[in-house]
Amino acid sequence: MTHSVIKLTTTPEDHRIAQLTAAAIGLALIDAAIPLPLPGVKPGLANIVTLIVLARYGWRTAAWVSGLRVIAGGLLLGQFLSPGFFMSLSGALLSLAVLAFAIRLPRRWFGPVSWSILAAFAHIGGQLLLARVWLIPHNGLFYLVPLFSAAALGFGMINGLIAARLLSEMATSAPAPETEVFRV
Repeated sequence: MTHSVIKLTTTPEDHRIAQLTAAAIGLALIDAAIPLPLPGVKPGLANIVTLIVLARYGWRTAAWVSGLRVIAGGLLLGQFLSPGFFMSLSGALLSLAVLAFAIRLPRRWFGPVSWSILAAFAHIGGQLLLARVWLIPHNGLFYLVPLFSAAALGFGMINGLIAARLLSEMATSAPAPETEVFRV
C-alpha cells in the first residue's frame, strides 16, 4: 500500500491572510463574549481588521479575511450553519459589497471611518433582511430599525476611528511598500 503526499505551496500573501484572519477571529471571539442587551447588536470588533486590510491590501484580501473569519468564527463558536451563522454571513456579504463601492469614493472625503459606518449599516441591513425573509416573517421586525441604526452608527464610527488611528500609526512607523495612507 503506497501513500501519496500532497505538498501545498503557500505564498507570503497566504501567510498574511492567515495572520490577519487569526486577528479578526480573536476579536470576533471577544465580541461574542461581550454581553449586550439585544441579540444582533455587537461592537463588530473584527471589522477593525477588515478595514485595515481593505486600506492596506485591497478589497480582495479584505474579502478573504472577512469570509474566513465568518466561517472559522462559526465553527469555533459552535454556530456553523445555524441561523446565527447565516445572519453573520449575510451581514458580511452585504458589507463587502458596499465596501467594494465605498473604496472607489473620493479619498479626500471618504476613509476608514466612513467605510466603517457604511459597512455597519450594510451589515445590519443584510441581517434584518435575512431575518425578515427567513426567521421572522412579520413587518414588526422593522420597528427595531432605529435601534439597530443607532448601534450601527455608534459602533461603525468607533471601529472606523480605531482603524484610522491604527493605520496612521502603521504609516508613521514602518509602512509596507503597498501601503497607502487614507484620510478619515
